[in-house]
Amino acid sequence: MRVQFVLQEIWIGLRRNLTMTVSLVITVAIAMALFGTGLLVRAQVESSKSYWYDKIEVSIFLCAKTSSNPQCNKQDATEQQKQQIKADLEKLPEVAKVEYESKAQAWQRFKERFSTTPGFVQSTREGDIPDSFRVRLKDPEKHQTVAQAMLARPGVDQVINEKQILDRFFRILGGLQWAALVIALIQVIAAVLLVGNTVRLSAFNRRRETGIMRLVGASNTYIQMPFILEGAIAGLIGGLFAAGLLVLSKFMLVDRVASQMQFASNLGWGTVVAVTIVSICFGVLLCAIASFLTLRRYLKI
Repeated sequence: MRVQFVLQEIWIGLRRNLTMTVSLVITVAIAMALFGTGLLVRAQVESSKSYWYDKIEVSIFLCAKTSSNPQCNKQDATEQQKQQIKADLEKLPEVAKVEYESKAQAWQRFKERFSTTPGFVQSTREGDIPDSFRVRLKDPEKHQTVAQAMLARPGVDQVINEKQILDRFFRILGGLQWAALVIALIQVIAAVLLVGNTVRLSAFNRRRETGIMRLVGASNTYIQMPFILEGAIAGLIGGLFAAGLLVLSKFMLVDRVASQMQFASNLGWGTVVAVTIVSICFGVLLCAIASFLTLRRYLKI
């Protein structure tokens, strides 16, 4: 196969259908960027889950004078109640570790966690957060057993399970992921249609050349290759633009989520590079396959 002839035919096809080629490149870039963003969000969710689920704790807040729970009767939990609660917790097979956190320690941890929002910290005073037992579980899925054992006990105000909070957060991220993938799917369909129209138009404009090539005995692969490579090149250019958009999405979306939501771990650049390569390859294959299928149907050779 003459490489120079194939390259010349590719250039002619891209130049004749310049506006449609530009539209195809833009559509592929948007589709692959959204597809890659969905993969990045998914990787962020999985990374955060594996990081934080090992650190999930059940917080058992004790009664205080400010408690709204009628069972507390506006009184602090007694030392005897605290010792009994701790002893019962340590007996549970699901519990790995039990730590007591005083009001002062809770206030200090609160200030450190929300140091980026000073207005929120200033509106809270020491003593507003009651003392508690922070329970580390051997299996985060067994939180219900611990919660049921501690609820309605003397001295216990409420039981907070961090897994429920994290699950709600991960559902939000999962929704963002599926939204990006659905929009990407719509863009992929648009890209396939554009590839088909571009190839059909290019084949129509060069029907005389392809007819001559067929008469002189050129193989189907030799005739089809310029059209397929046109779509692949457009997909490659679109994928490269998508790579730039993915880098921006890491800075503007993924890193921002990781910094503002304090229970999200940072996503490494290795994952971004892998997702970028997958997106570029997917864009090239998508356009090449769409070109091939369109030629089989509309180019009679």
